[in-house]
Amino acid sequence: MSIFRRPHYSSEITNFIEEMKEKKPTLEAEQRAGRALLWDKHLDRGLLEEYSEARVPMQPYVYQTQSK
Repeated sequence: MSIFRRPHYSSEITNFIEEMKEKKPTLEAEQRAGRALLWDKHLDRGLLEEYSEARVPMQPYVYQTQSK
């Protein structure tokens, strides 16, 4: 037996997550689907350039009316 071997420790949070995964095996797949729905988007670089070129610069003080 090695002197460096320690007993396995897992926190309450880890135990809770493992227990949730055992109760609901589809949990990770549902999380990945939700992430793909909201965050994993493919962006069109051409459109992004057009949007940035078409942007109108903001006035230094937004609420001041423009004088002609």
